[in-house]
Amino acid sequence: MSSKGLIRNVMTLGGWTLVSRGAGFARDVLMANYLGAGAVADALLVAQSLPNMFRRFFAEGAFNTAFVPLYSKKVEAGEDAAGFAQDAFNAMAWLLVAFSVLGTLAMPALVYAMASGFAGDARFDLAVAYGEIGFSYIFFISLVALMSGVLVTKGRFVEAGFVPVLMNLAFIAAMLVADRFGWNMGLTLAWTLPLTGLLQFAFTWVSARKTGQTFRLGLPRWTPDLKRLAIIAGPALLAGGVVQINLIVGRQVASQTEGAVAWLAYADRLYQLPLGVVGIAIGTALLPALSRALRSGDATGGRDAFNRGTEFALALTIPAAVALVVIALPLCEVLYQRGAFTAEDTANTALALAAYGLGLPAFVLQKVLQPLFYAREDTRRPFLYALTAMVVNAGIAIGLMPVIGYVAAALATTLSGWIMAWQLWRGSRAMGPEAAFDARMTARLWRIVVAALAMGLVLWIGMIVLGPMLDARGLRIAGLALLIGAGIIAYFGIGTAIGAFSLRELKAGLRRKS
Repeated sequence: MSSKGLIRNVMTLGGWTLVSRGAGFARDVLMANYLGAGAVADALLVAQSLPNMFRRFFAEGAFNTAFVPLYSKKVEAGEDAAGFAQDAFNAMAWLLVAFSVLGTLAMPALVYAMASGFAGDARFDLAVAYGEIGFSYIFFISLVALMSGVLVTKGRFVEAGFVPVLMNLAFIAAMLVADRFGWNMGLTLAWTLPLTGLLQFAFTWVSARKTGQTFRLGLPRWTPDLKRLAIIAGPALLAGGVVQINLIVGRQVASQTEGAVAWLAYADRLYQLPLGVVGIAIGTALLPALSRALRSGDATGGRDAFNRGTEFALALTIPAAVALVVIALPLCEVLYQRGAFTAEDTANTALALAAYGLGLPAFVLQKVLQPLFYAREDTRRPFLYALTAMVVNAGIAIGLMPVIGYVAAALATTLSGWIMAWQLWRGSRAMGPEAAFDARMTARLWRIVVAALAMGLVLWIGMIVLGPMLDARGLRIAGLALLIGAGIIAYFGIGTAIGAFSLRELKAGLRRKS
């Protein structure tokens, strides 16, 4: 695949991710308005984080990083890729049925493991009740991740990218209906999660069927291909477990302060917007591209794809990180502060957002470096690197909690993220030429940083100039839009002038081939 094709696929996935995150943000604004950062919000966020945590553990992490390269190779070689995908589907489905039942029965223990600070107050019982309702979501969404891997490998990026949009639209509709008819908002959102999983499953199943891949539930067969999949997925499964332990540590730290789980969650939503739009889209598109390049022996194509993907990702995420740090307070104030969400909630969420923002480039670098390992079916070294990052995360979060409180969780996430990115970079140096930065990448990287810092100065001055608008209730959204617009113009104007990137090349990469 050419670098233009890669960027085109990234933009397709990123565009749908942007739509999804935009809808997700609208969902969060409604949640903040209806629930604020109180006991119901804390309980609901912890309960719904459980199936999502295990989803990343089983499907999007371990399973897909092993499944996509193997499936891609079978497609390229003209082997029985459909049979392999069906066997993988059956094996995962039965595993998930058992896990869903066990997780639901063990919900009190799971909630305590995630947020022991809830014990003894209303948040614990609420989280258990919400968790028992929604834990079956893991069954549907994990199978959706597998089928999405098939779609991405076959170039169906639109369908794969649209799946997350469905969840956010369903939650928005559920809250509006609950408000209209006076339903219990917490219970409504708890029931919406599994219903949304069913909707996503149906859409993805139909999309996969249109590509010629039909999935039917049957008894699993232990084939040599599945054995190979399990061997590769094993270390990735452990690595995914390490990442989830980091999240558990953060939740435990936050659970000691009422409202902190919600503050971190709302900050995470904003920080996840650029990460999802750029970083996850890059990683999703880059893995099959590198797998095909390795399969065909195209080292030049692999290097070009890696460099252009990295260049594109950093050109968007470095300025995003600067913006999240510089204008964290007005972002949270304008977007969240209404209804049950107070000024104190805004200040605490902004502090967490700034801490997360410092780590944004690190997590994007992870997304572009990990495919170098996974395309080679090397899941062992990323696991070992994740272990080191886990120790760093736990040490910082637990050690600094008595000093800086809940912010220790966000700061630990950022610092451990940079440790992980550095290890992946160092480990990739021994790979082939496709893992090396080319002259264009190194020449443009420092220019991207300069343009982003200049943009940060413009944003800082803009906050002072637009302060009255940002404080006026009827003008806050317009003021924030002007501030963000000024930053965008400054960044792309300065970046183009100093050669950080070329708008002409970006347009050429996005233009579809006729």
